[in-house]
Formats: sequence, C-alpha cells, structure tokens
Amino acid sequence: MRAVLLAVCLTICASPLWANARMTVLMDVLRITEVVGILRDEGFTYAETLDNDMLDGQGGTFWQAQVDQIYDVEIITEQIRQALEQGLTEVDVDAALAFFSTDAATRIIDLENAARRAMTDPDVEEAARDMFLSLQGSDDPLFQQVSRYIEVNDLLERNVSGAMSSNYQFYKGLADGHYTDESEEDILAEVWAQQEDIRADTNEWLNGFLLLAYQPLPPQTMQRYVAYAETPEGQALNAALFEGFETVYRDISYALGRAVALNAEGDEI
Repeated sequence: MRAVLLAVCLTICASPLWANARMTVLMDVLRITEVVGILRDEGFTYAETLDNDMLDGQGGTFWQAQVDQIYDVEIITEQIRQALEQGLTEVDVDAALAFFSTDAATRIIDLENAARRAMTDPDVEEAARDMFLSLQGSDDPLFQQVSRYIEVNDLLERNVSGAMSSNYQFYKGLADGHYTDESEEDILAEVWAQQEDIRADTNEWLNGFLLLAYQPLPPQTMQRYVAYAETPEGQALNAALFEGFETVYRDISYALGRAVALNAEGDEI
C-alpha cells in the first residue's frame, strides 16, 4: 500500500513539473524572449518620441531609468508565459510543439522576427506598406495567403482592439498622473474617435509586415501555416498569445502615461 501511495504521489507531483518543462520548451520554440527583446527595442524608440513630443526632450536619465524598468524583459516574458499556461490545454501545447519544432516553422519565426526588426526602419516600413497597397485586391498568391492568414486569426480586429485599449490606458495614466484633466468619458470619446484611423493604419502596417516576412516562404509552407492556424489548437495558441501581449501593452501604456505625468510634474517644480 505504501508503495502504491508513493507512486501516486510521484505521479501527481511530477505532472506540474512536466507541464512546466513543456511550457518552457514551447516558449523556446516560439522564441518569446527574442520577441520580447524586439518589443523592448521598439519601446525605447517610442519612449524617445514621447520624450521629444511631451517632455520637450528633457526626460534625461530619470526618464530613461523609468523606461528601462517599464520594459523589463523578465516581467514581460512571465506575463506571456502565464497567458499561455492559462489559455492552453495539454493538447494545445502538444500541437504547438509538433508544429513549431519543425524546420519550416523555425524558418517562419526567423522571417517574422527579421521583418519586425526591419520595419523599425521608416524606409522599410514605407516600402512594405507600398507593397501591400500595390497588391491590395489582386489575385497575387502571396497576398491571398496573407489575407487568409489575417482572416483566420482575426488579426486586424484583434490588433485594432489592442491598440485602442493601449491608447486608453496611456491617456488614463496621463490623467491619473494629473498631466491632463480629462474625465473617463473624455478619454473614451477620444479613443473611439481614433478607431477608423487606427484601423486603416493597422491594416496597412499588418499586411505590409506579413507580406515582407513571408515573401521568401514557399507557397506550400505558407499553406501549412494557415492550415495549422485554422485548427482549434492553432486558434487557442493565437488567442493565448494575443491575451498575453495585450495585457503587456496595456500595462506598459498605463505605466508610460504615469511616467510622462511624473516627469512633466517634476519639470514644473
């Protein structure tokens, strides 16, 4: 009896450890740490714009220290991990590992990350947007595959929703920090007024980014990627990733708003 109880105990105790190990592997094959690093680099560029536009370029070392803390890689990575743990079943994790451990999927992630980095160059971004505009409405095979991928994953609406939520949190941070005296109703009205502009801009950026990223892929590889995305497991992964990154961007946006307000208040003293 004692041996049986010990075996049961070992099985129960080992299950969470096994799940944690598989989640670590999934985080690795998805290259989440690398993606977070790109997000951090983008954030530093955005923070420089905020400094110039809202702090007259006077943020200095205090502002930089705040930005560095806001874009903490370990905290952001843990938020993504928690979203994946909460949003994925064992079946979902198995399916994701089976797909993203392949050479083709590794190539896909390489191209996505390279394109994301390249898009930080305004000239590259403009060229990618122009490529989309030139192909929009055409029967170009890559454009059709990218359009299907966006549709399957609801990427446009999810990104628009995320952008509006982030904008709301940024304005809320400004208001809570007394940078502005806008009410909740004022902030909501301002964010909703931006919706169509956000959708148009997001549509161009998203299509341009994906066309740039997937241009080197063989059509059959892209077909397999779309096919995986259409499965329940692919849908679960997409939803969990969006939940994680949307949480990250909401938290970052609010923190940036408060940081701007704090620095502006300090300048006035």
